Amino acid sequence: MTEDFLFTSSVKSLGDLLASPNVNRNVYRFISQYLTSTTYLDEPNYKLVSRNVPQSQWSILYRNVLKDLDDAKSYIADNEELSQAQKDARLGQIEVIQVYAWQFLVDTFGNVPYSEALNAEEITSPVYDDASEIYEDLLVRIQDARTKIQAGDGFGGPDIIFSGNMAKWKKFSNSLQLRLAMRIADVGSMQAMAQDFAEDAISSGVMDSNDDNAVILYQSSPPNTNPLWVDLVQSGRSDYLAANTVIDVMNGLDDPRRDYYFDDNLGAGVYDGGVYGGENTFANYTHIGDNFIDPTHPGIYMDFTEVSFLLAEAAARTYATPLTADLHYEEAITASMNYAGITDQTAIDSYIMQGDVAFDSANWRESIGEQFWIAMFDNPFQGWAVWRKFDSPTLNLPEDTNNPVPLRYKYPVNEQNLNESNYDAASSDIGGDTQQTALFWDTM
Repeated sequence: MTEDFLFTSSVKSLGDLLASPNVNRNVYRFISQYLTSTTYLDEPNYKLVSRNVPQSQWSILYRNVLKDLDDAKSYIADNEELSQAQKDARLGQIEVIQVYAWQFLVDTFGNVPYSEALNAEEITSPVYDDASEIYEDLLVRIQDARTKIQAGDGFGGPDIIFSGNMAKWKKFSNSLQLRLAMRIADVGSMQAMAQDFAEDAISSGVMDSNDDNAVILYQSSPPNTNPLWVDLVQSGRSDYLAANTVIDVMNGLDDPRRDYYFDDNLGAGVYDGGVYGGENTFANYTHIGDNFIDPTHPGIYMDFTEVSFLLAEAAARTYATPLTADLHYEEAITASMNYAGITDQTAIDSYIMQGDVAFDSANWRESIGEQFWIAMFDNPFQGWAVWRKFDSPTLNLPEDTNNPVPLRYKYPVNEQNLNESNYDAASSDIGGDTQQTALFWDTM
C-alpha cells in the first residue's frame, strides 16, 4: 500500500459519502428535504438509529478517510524519491481533505474525538474535544495547507479532483477556509477570528468560476460510478421522490432549474413533490432528474456557487470582499444556473429580479438562506448546514411523525458502549446527546 493509493481511496471514500443517497450511510437528501420516499419512512422522519446511520458515517470518516490519510502522511515522510517540496505539496493536499472531513464530523455531531482520535494503537478511548476549539485548529491547519500546496508538485495521477493542478488546490484550500470562517461568524467570541480568516482566504484567492469546482468525475461503469446511480438505478429502487418542500418553493419562483433537478414524468413543466415524510405513490409524484442518475454525474466537494454565497454573506457583514453583497448573491445564483445548463442571461436576470428573489439587504439572511439552500440540491450536507445557520427556508414537519428537523446526529451506539466515560462527558458538555441539541455555531 502506498501514499498514492491511500490518497485516492480516501478522496473517493469521502466523495462517495457526500454523494450517496444510501439510507444506511447518508440521509442528508432527506434531512434537507430535497427528497422523500414512498413507503420506507424512517429516514424522512429522522429515525436514524434503526439503520445506525450515525455509526456508518462515523466509521467511514474516521477509518476510511482520516486514518488512511494519516497513514499516507507516514509513507510520504519515508519516501526518499520525493523532494521536500513534493512532500510538502502532497501533505498540503492531504491536509485539505482531512480538514474537510473533520469539519464534516463536527458539523454532524458537535464535540468529537480529535486530538487523540487517530492514535488508536496507544489510545483506545479518546477524549472528545470541544467543537469550537476544533474549528480554531482547523482554521490554522487549512491556512498552513495553503503554504504547503504552493511548495511544489503534489499528487498528479492519484488526484481524482484536479489531476494535480496545484493552482486549483490552492483555491479549494482558500475556499474551504472561507467556509470554516463563515460558519462561525455568528459566534460572539469568534467573530473577529471569523473575519480575519475569511478576509485572508479571500485575499489569497478563492474559486472564481465553475471551472474551479472541486468535483469527482465518476466513470460510466462500476465500481467508479456516482453512488446516486448505484443506489437509484443499479439497485432497481423506485421509492425516492422529489420532496414537496423543495418543489413548492421552486414552483412558487418559477425556477428554471426544475428542468435540471427533476424529471418530467408527470408531463412537460409539471412538478409535484411527494408529501415529505408521508406515504406516497411513486408514479404520482415527480422523480429526480435524469442528470442525477447518470453514472458519470460529478460528485461535489465544493463549488463556485457555494463560495459566491459565502462571499455574499461576508459582504453583508461588511467584510472586505471583491463585490457588494447583492452582486455576489446574483453571481451565486448565476453560477448555479450555469451549472444546471441554463446560460440565457436574460432568463437568469428575470429570475433574479423577482420580488421574492431579489436581494433584500435588510433581510439578507432570508435572501441568502433560501437561494443557498435551493442551490445546494446536489450537495445536501451543505444544504442542511445552510438551513441550520440561516433558518431559511421553512422546512416541513414530516407527515408520519411531525418530528422536528435534526440539528445534529446523536453519537453512535458504539461510543456509548466502548468509550462510555468520554461519551458521557461529551454528551454533558454539549447539553445532551439529542438530535435537537444545537451546534455551537447554530446560534440564531
